Amino acid sequence: MMAKTFEGSYGGDAARISAHAKLECQICWHIYDPTEGDAYWQIPPGTSFTDLPEHWSCPNCDGKMSGFMVVEEG
Repeated sequence: MMAKTFEGSYGGDAARISAHAKLECQICWHIYDPTEGDAYWQIPPGTSFTDLPEHWSCPNCDGKMSGFMVVEEG
């Protein structure tokens, strides 16, 4: 069964978002901003969402990458 995704959601398809896009967790609303990176996972600033490691998850709630939605195109 194929997982349903909302319009603007990452859903594992890197072609759907730009390298500078900010994405929001659909569970806790945490924003991943590529200009800031992610201190919890030791992701350096300048790392796009699509370049995050496969094991990355939301640093607040452990939500999966596929559940993040684009809130601002870069």
